Amino acid sequence: MATILENHSADPMMPVPFRVQRLRQDTYDTFTLELQPANGVRKFAFAAGQFNMLYVFGVGEVPISISGDPAKPQTLVHTTRAVGVVTKAMRKLQRGGMVGVRGPFGTHWPVAEALGSDVVIVAGGIGLAPLRPALYALLARREKYGKVVLLYGARTPEDILYRRELERWRARLDLEVYVTVDRAAGNWRGNVGVVTTLIPKAPFDPRSAVAMVCGPEIMMRFTMLELQKRGVATENIFLSMERNMKCAVGFCGHCQFGPAFICKDGPVFRYDQIKELFAKREI
Repeated sequence: MATILENHSADPMMPVPFRVQRLRQDTYDTFTLELQPANGVRKFAFAAGQFNMLYVFGVGEVPISISGDPAKPQTLVHTTRAVGVVTKAMRKLQRGGMVGVRGPFGTHWPVAEALGSDVVIVAGGIGLAPLRPALYALLARREKYGKVVLLYGARTPEDILYRRELERWRARLDLEVYVTVDRAAGNWRGNVGVVTTLIPKAPFDPRSAVAMVCGPEIMMRFTMLELQKRGVATENIFLSMERNMKCAVGFCGHCQFGPAFICKDGPVFRYDQIKELFAKREI
């Protein structure tokens, strides 16, 4: 169900102006944009897993997941890849530049529902960005959960997101972090192989674990299989779907996924609720 919080425009189609506070290049093709409300006082409340529509004036609008800390609503953070006209224009923005923001939209990760359980997070590529708010929320109440495990796969070492943050997380004694790359060269000494190869040896109890998964669809398909082999119940697996979202409120139909609309019924779905559709290609 879509959630449009009260602290933003009453019209979900009306962008709210935000100012660029910082733009950081994360990898050769990904960057993180930090935004603050142009009026200087408005805060932006959101739940982990939700997304915004970001409008580069005169260029266009794109949906981008929120990658910041839900407990720090004074700064709105998005990480994305520069692959299209809008995101390439976005990467050229300078401090003080303006963008329009509509949102937040969509469903969220089951952070509260997972209280008392082991939590395993499986991320592929830039799929780590929409899962980062869930990690922040889990770590903020770390004592309320069992084991918390992050399994992250990237194409190459150069594609790894949030390197410094991953190192900080890895240094914690209450968070298990495993990183792998599909292809490695040079001085890489870590795991090599797809992220699903980490699942059989990951330290979590499948009988009670809640899994949150985001990445390329092919990666999520095989992740579902491996999680089920470990014994994780389908009703305890959640994944974030991606489709061509335009209006973000279920009007235009561009993101239709069977009877559901990704923008308002997702992007986060419980796996057993979409299992049949997910098994079909070209939907």
